[in-house]
Amino acid sequence: MLKKIFTKIEKGINDFSNEELAQLEPFLDEEIIIRKDNNIFEINSKYKIATVKINKNTATLKDLSNEYKDIRIDFENLEGAYDNDLVLAKRVFNPRSRTKAKIIRILEGTRKEILVYKRDNKFYTIKENIELQIKKELEANENDVLLIDDKKFEIIKNLGNISDAKIDEQISLHLYNEEFRLQKPLNVEAKMDDTNERVDLTHLAFTTIDPASAKDHDDAIYYDEEGEILYVAIADVSYFVKEGSELDKLAFQKSTSAYLPGKVLPMLPNELSEDMCSLKEGVERYSYVFKIYLDIENKAILKSEVFEAIIKSRRKFSYGRIDRILDGKFDTFTQEEKAIFDTLVSLYEVTKSFRYERLKKGYDFRSVEYRLKLNRQSELEGIDIETSSPSHQLVEECMLLANIEASKKVNSVGIFRIHEEPAFKAISKLVDDVNALGIKAKLQNDVHDTITHIQKKAKHSVIKDEIDELIIHAQTQAKYSSKNLGHFGLGFTSYSHFTSPIRRYSDLVLHRMLKTKQTPKNIDEICDHISIQERKIDQMVWDFEDRKYARWAAKNLGAEIKVKITDDEKGACVAYGVVPGMKVYLDNYKGQVLFSKQKIVIKSSDIITKKIVGSLKY
Repeated sequence: MLKKIFTKIEKGINDFSNEELAQLEPFLDEEIIIRKDNNIFEINSKYKIATVKINKNTATLKDLSNEYKDIRIDFENLEGAYDNDLVLAKRVFNPRSRTKAKIIRILEGTRKEILVYKRDNKFYTIKENIELQIKKELEANENDVLLIDDKKFEIIKNLGNISDAKIDEQISLHLYNEEFRLQKPLNVEAKMDDTNERVDLTHLAFTTIDPASAKDHDDAIYYDEEGEILYVAIADVSYFVKEGSELDKLAFQKSTSAYLPGKVLPMLPNELSEDMCSLKEGVERYSYVFKIYLDIENKAILKSEVFEAIIKSRRKFSYGRIDRILDGKFDTFTQEEKAIFDTLVSLYEVTKSFRYERLKKGYDFRSVEYRLKLNRQSELEGIDIETSSPSHQLVEECMLLANIEASKKVNSVGIFRIHEEPAFKAISKLVDDVNALGIKAKLQNDVHDTITHIQKKAKHSVIKDEIDELIIHAQTQAKYSSKNLGHFGLGFTSYSHFTSPIRRYSDLVLHRMLKTKQTPKNIDEICDHISIQERKIDQMVWDFEDRKYARWAAKNLGAEIKVKITDDEKGACVAYGVVPGMKVYLDNYKGQVLFSKQKIVIKSSDIITKKIVGSLKY
């Protein structure tokens, strides 16, 4: 209530209830904080009432009514205040003109749990690495990681010591408020007991294509060459997860599965994600199927149907196996497998032609993903580099077709995956940046033509992958929306996520909408929440991975590695070769060219802050 009251005062509003006036009374008694003149309240100019905003490197007093009156505050002047606390601060005279302040009282704040660590008998927050002014003794050893009450400064839980690599998972989960994922999963009793008649497709040779290590298989494909019909079968998760159930509420809270190196924290319990909702080989499973009639000649879709069905996947294949098939290397096979392979080869030629047509409006970015491999001690032991191979593109194009068709079958207000066109300013800067790197590019008639023009110019350059990175960074972020604003990156006027309801809540919502023809009343809330969760989980995974890199670096001080410069202002670089993807800051950066390749020596590594420092070898 205090925040609301003081915001009124800041805005010159003098309409207070009796309850609000009672809340103000103690501040009037002090006279120095609140003044009352002609029945109008005002805050003494020597003081500031604001909310605290803690960022990684800064703390700010957020003004209650005017963002231009925000004040930066030094960490040592927080006096125990933390993020979102309402505080009373006193302005401090500063001869260098920038307004300074020191917090003298926390007016309003909810109890929060903060993750801290002990170093040199002091306690620092892990998230921002700021020292807390704790005036009491806390029982902890050097480098212990603690969860503490930010108001009473009492230990809630000792998570362990930073020397144990297995603590990294708990650190990342607590930092991003996702520790509830470690709780005992809900009991699930899933049965295939649908009383409604489903379309029986068990006679069709559906197959799944996934990473070799995959435990859940949420999509399967079958191609009818003669009829030129593509079937995309998706696990019918909405049958088992009823809207409004406890299972559904928890899935909404998570919004997505979290994929850590060597481990999945699933959105749904394993009984569903790895069993009843997984299209396992040789087992009948409920699925939600798109039957898509293709116009091969014109690279278009004639029509599509979506319905509840039963399928039986004939084979589960890895991407690697299918890549070999598409390359003409069939290895050993059964007669049934040979028939499936022949169909997949035919389907691949179809999807290639559709992909070629799609890229006239969309973009083909050369993306690389690093898959960290951990040993039994949860330490980094290797990194797999995953690129988009023919088998990935085969599956991707099939899923894109299903996603497009799904988006067309919902109401005008639905759940869409949108990606808005970048602003002119961002594209103009992109052109300037690539020109500075020697790629002579110019602004074209529109954004699409400009991007494809840059890609063509960079096609034979040694930094073509880095140019793609710059193009990606110039884009807006994709998100979920109840309004169809199109997908710029893919070149689609309408697009939704339909194909992964095991691991994405958006797809589960879309399945329900297609079945009921109804749009949830809180669809905007759903879209906002799952968009925020998606970004948060990405950041949590990056935090986890960066800490694994820092552990590796701490054990390899003095090692020589290869890097490329990725930030010519901060002197930051990214390793390639032995530990690809590891970020390093240089302590002797002298303006080396952006994206130039260098050799460095690892000087230091802080596992808590994840900061790795190296020196260039001249």
